[in-house]
Amino acid sequence: MRDSPISLKAQQFTESVIREMTRLAMEHDAINLAQGFPDFAAPAEVKDAAVRAICADVNQYAITWGAREFRRAIAERFGKDTGLEIDPEREITVCCGATETMIASMLAVIDPGEEVVIFEPFYENYGPDAIICGAVPRFVRLRPPDWTFDPDDLARAFNERTRAVILNTPNNPTGKVFSRQELESIGRLAERWDAYVITDEIYQYIVYDGAEHVSIATLPGMRERTITINGMSKTYSVTGWRVGYAIAPPEVTNAIRKMHDFLTVGAPAPMQEAGAVALRLPESYYEKLRAAYALRRQRMLGALESAGFRCFKPRGAYYMMTDISGFGFLSDVDFTRHLVQEIGVAVVPGSSFYSDPNPGRQQVRFCFSKTDATLDGASRRLQKLQRARSARSS
Repeated sequence: MRDSPISLKAQQFTESVIREMTRLAMEHDAINLAQGFPDFAAPAEVKDAAVRAICADVNQYAITWGAREFRRAIAERFGKDTGLEIDPEREITVCCGATETMIASMLAVIDPGEEVVIFEPFYENYGPDAIICGAVPRFVRLRPPDWTFDPDDLARAFNERTRAVILNTPNNPTGKVFSRQELESIGRLAERWDAYVITDEIYQYIVYDGAEHVSIATLPGMRERTITINGMSKTYSVTGWRVGYAIAPPEVTNAIRKMHDFLTVGAPAPMQEAGAVALRLPESYYEKLRAAYALRRQRMLGALESAGFRCFKPRGAYYMMTDISGFGFLSDVDFTRHLVQEIGVAVVPGSSFYSDPNPGRQQVRFCFSKTDATLDGASRRLQKLQRARSARSS
């Protein structure tokens, strides 16, 4: 009998730190600025569409790789955004959220022992996803305050074993929006080493200060080696519906569909009907979305700076990374524990976003996809930090 009752894969990563912080928020009656879900209503027309579908008994399996009308809406929306014409019958797979889409895509193209390039700080799923695939992760550091990477570091991460690059733009947790020039450098290396780019674009409509979201699939030579992942969760404030999708060349799509079929069979049928309505909302919806999040970002920035945080202002997504070194805590874990238990605000320790925890020891991530009332309540609680620091220095 082997020494451990659990697999070697399961021994290599912990449970989600983000979800753990949500549980602690509930335990301590804290305001949850840790997990990335909106605490405000989804668009009425999208909710109404889901209700209509349920009442019309759209309650059984959809086509495994996605309801036809939803896939058509995905192709339409992607065409508007990128100018690329996508075949909804051969190039789209609908999955149970972008999270399942990512692991299904990785399992479709990566064999054990092959390498995956991951930018860090990274969304916490990417490391475990690589382990589940049997891949070897190679990390490339994004450095504050602008979260830039060294092109030489990136080039050194590639070799003949590199199978894929995991890209997330706009980025969680940093809010970085990768520039066209940066994407071109990534694309050149992917082409040179015959690697795929698996790009998570779940926050593509949430950008600020004139930042432009560029889908790497639109760059010359990249469509045939790009898997584009997106979903309904963030854009339409329905994180609990679990509807995501992958856009990829036909041969890769066939492989993703097989992996998805045996992971979860299919995404919720009535939510896909609502998804077709959501993706066909007018452009004014996306303009209002960006404007509303810009106001939330400014509200969060003011609250955090007033409380004594050094903030790395995001250009996209709805998270804000901060430097906590001014508060005198030994680590981000100690700080987040104090914050949730004594201050009543839950956030995510920065070290959970790095392969080596040391660069994140003095960083924490705040989520600002919340109502004004929630953000103002958190601001009032965070002022206790500034008062405590002032008392120590006097």
